Amino acid sequence: MFPARQEKSAIRITQATGTPASAAFAGVDKLLVVVPERVPASAWRSIPQGNKVRALMKRRVPDAVPGVRTRLTNKRQTSLLLGTMSADAEAFDHLSFGRKMVAAALAERGASLGIWVQGFRQDDAAKLTRHLVTAALAAGFSLAEFKSRQTPARIKSIRIFGLEERLDLRRVEAEAKGNNLARWLTAMPPNKLDATSYIAFLRHLAGDYGWTFKKYGTRALEEMGAGAFLAVAQGNPDDSAAIVRLQYRPAGAPARPALSLVGKGIIFDTGGTNLKPFQAMADMHIDMGGSAVAVGALLTITELDLPGAVDCWLAITENRIGPTAYKSQDIVTAANGKTIEVVHTDAEGRLALADALVFACKENPGLVIDYATLTGACINAITRRYSGVFTNRPDWHPLLKKSGRDSGERVWPFPLGKDFKSELESEVADIRQCTPDAGGDHILAATFLNEFVNPDVPWIHVDLSAAKRKGGLGAVPTDITGFGVRFTMDLLLDRQLTDSAGDE
Repeated sequence: MFPARQEKSAIRITQATGTPASAAFAGVDKLLVVVPERVPASAWRSIPQGNKVRALMKRRVPDAVPGVRTRLTNKRQTSLLLGTMSADAEAFDHLSFGRKMVAAALAERGASLGIWVQGFRQDDAAKLTRHLVTAALAAGFSLAEFKSRQTPARIKSIRIFGLEERLDLRRVEAEAKGNNLARWLTAMPPNKLDATSYIAFLRHLAGDYGWTFKKYGTRALEEMGAGAFLAVAQGNPDDSAAIVRLQYRPAGAPARPALSLVGKGIIFDTGGTNLKPFQAMADMHIDMGGSAVAVGALLTITELDLPGAVDCWLAITENRIGPTAYKSQDIVTAANGKTIEVVHTDAEGRLALADALVFACKENPGLVIDYATLTGACINAITRRYSGVFTNRPDWHPLLKKSGRDSGERVWPFPLGKDFKSELESEVADIRQCTPDAGGDHILAATFLNEFVNPDVPWIHVDLSAAKRKGGLGAVPTDITGFGVRFTMDLLLDRQLTDSAGDE
């Protein structure tokens, strides 16, 4: 499983401060050198074979990454890849550049990677170096594979050159570990990570990291009135569905959670009675990606020893077709007592999340963030390059956008309001699950979820339209991106959002 395998293949990072001598590069197979778009003369004098590299730069293809590829004349024949980047570019551009530079390096043999950012002010050099390390840690991570012969590790070590002071990379490594876990879980085939094995894995992970683990199975959920979640689960051929609660309680933290993370954990989504066509169902093992991001964020929080108490609520089930599966026009009752008219069984995610949000809010947390691969409408609205965000604190919209820009996991806020709720009015229940025409369904889905959130509790909903993108996104080279961990940590560490939420 994840912890044991990845600890064995952990990438070792070392740092050598000061201007490196040419002999220092003999210990790396591939050296990434990043310089400004206007390269100072001092940089050319420092770069090994600077005159040769400078001449190659004049003949490079415009905008190519890397701009230059050559070899050093040491015994190892170290491959040198040089690229240019503006220090003023946004984090997404830095991370995307890092992904392309590392991908070019990995096209050649050798598992040791050097990084040297040259010719920038030191704070800019440190920032760019962090982004390159982030890209290298994403590229060096191995998603689960089931081949008869395992693919060898592509990066075993990273060596940082040329900075005046050593970088504190704890946050970079912790975020990478959380993102890698989210990607690993999301990529797992549905027969290898079914509800039973997922819950067993979470129990194991809780033991490793000192979290409290609690499983609420179907019988317990019946007693708790979780009729929305159970409606989705009732088509399963077994009794494996559950809502799992993980608790992170650092020493001295108040019992009340400063933060609750909520994740949609639909292990496989057939669409239920309203069955999906093949193309729409083919990758539905990733429909649990929201829960994977929630767990990845919790792992990062734990690795950084953050001081606040955190809960993590994961709604884990499948959405199956069968004689017991729920149907259009069924009426179900959520844990807060609200009745719901089912309209479309493939809008199951909002039902599963509804009860998990009710349970999270009962603990009166300082902030709730939920994650879900919830709607195709959000993809249609903003593509797979961004994810959509919603909040019951509309004044936070600028803050959310800035957090997305600064983390490199870009988001776009959408509105919530009473006028949207009129679209969900039902003649037979308190609310409809969705509308038949699905216009603006990402907004209506968030509007639905808002009915199960205590208005006194600050809440952010992340519709993960960027959970999967062909060719990767930002620093991440795989189609499954694990989007959301870096964004969450920016909210917590750079915006200190749990502190401001607690002041309300």
